[in-house]
Amino acid sequence: MTGRVVAVSNRVAIPREGQAPGGLAVGVLAALREYGGIWFGWNGSTTTGEPKDAELQQDGTITYATISLNQQEFDDYYNGFSNQSLWPLFHYMLGHLKYDRRKFQAYVRVNALFARKLLPLLQDDDVIWVHDYHLIPLAAELRRAGVTQPIGFFLHVPFPDYDVLRALPVHEYLLRSMCAYDVVGFHTLGDLSSFQQCLLRPEIGADLLPGGRISALGRRLVADVFPIGIDPAQCAELGAQHQSDRAVERLQTSLQQRSLIIGVDRLDYSKGLPERFHAYQRLLEHYPANRRNVVLLQIAPPTRSGVRTYAEIRAELEGIAGHINGRFAEVDWVPVRYLNRSYDRGMLMALYRYARVGLVTPVRDGMNLVAKEYVAAQDPEDPGMLVLSTLAGAARELREAVLVNPYDTDGVAEGIQTALEMSLDERRERHQAMLATLRQNDISRWRQRFVEALKASRDTH
Repeated sequence: MTGRVVAVSNRVAIPREGQAPGGLAVGVLAALREYGGIWFGWNGSTTTGEPKDAELQQDGTITYATISLNQQEFDDYYNGFSNQSLWPLFHYMLGHLKYDRRKFQAYVRVNALFARKLLPLLQDDDVIWVHDYHLIPLAAELRRAGVTQPIGFFLHVPFPDYDVLRALPVHEYLLRSMCAYDVVGFHTLGDLSSFQQCLLRPEIGADLLPGGRISALGRRLVADVFPIGIDPAQCAELGAQHQSDRAVERLQTSLQQRSLIIGVDRLDYSKGLPERFHAYQRLLEHYPANRRNVVLLQIAPPTRSGVRTYAEIRAELEGIAGHINGRFAEVDWVPVRYLNRSYDRGMLMALYRYARVGLVTPVRDGMNLVAKEYVAAQDPEDPGMLVLSTLAGAARELREAVLVNPYDTDGVAEGIQTALEMSLDERRERHQAMLATLRQNDISRWRQRFVEALKASRDTH
């Protein structure tokens, strides 16, 4: 295959020396190394004026092209429409949805800005791979500027049913914008089906064709399922390597042979953290033998500090954790350790490997890579067990996990207890099956399938 890959995301993750990349970065960087290309996006800085042209940083075959954004435009585009409108909408959480026409217009302008700044960097044989809900209109803006190269879009969050989507006044604009792509990818079959059904509505009037093709608005596109994976070998290696880190050893000493239950999530209402804390409290109430014998370590780095909702979540969680500790703690045992900070991947993989239970219970999630990383980081001879929400995309693949409904407080408590009591033979059997799935659908397969579909779309132009 010839031609570069041009990846576009809201934020560009330039790897730091000695730091292992994770999530999206692993797949994007592998594609760029194989084909050569550009990773384009925001550099994390804001300005009071008009953003300058992209700054270029070369690393072998990869060019990092980054731009700043006007502060007010960024607030309206990112904290505003992207995360107050699209994020709750796509996660089926209409109670958090806020729509402001001015912020939507900023969202459109920032996408047009991305298109203008990217345009001079493109070559005729490039394929363009756009990531996530922040940049849905980008293909339409590029088409308007005359770009004819194949453009693909991958949505990293769920895609809602039509009756949810239409709560947003500009939902038709979003659907029309998505039809400007050549390939549109989703995590699950349910997300794909929701997208297809939306396009069949009279507003778009699409026709579904064989092979995942869709005819809509005078164009043809391919929509398919591309479940994102991880690098299981890297997770296992990091987990084993960092077991002897001083911080991990201090944790092990402080636990005094108690079983560790771990949760690692961004501080976000979609992650089901209040529900998780209440379920842990129910565990201590209904299964008193766990008192003094288990510890919940919840790591929840702050996110989107400019949005008031997230400050409210933090205050709520601090209150629940304080209540649990005040009710159950002993002088030598604190049942909840709640940390509002981030840790590097090596440290996290070591914590996953040491934890007896991985607790991943979002109330809605596109995939959730923490679930996959927890499984991959385990010692296969004595693996911990994953307790996983059925409302996470990962539950479609990790069927051998202990599956729970995050809204069922008693059910989650029972799931944790099941994981704690599970025999070594059963844990090994379930872990082997899940690990085989992770290896089959790893991050390399994800990016290879998507890039191949995108390059193949060139033949249909």
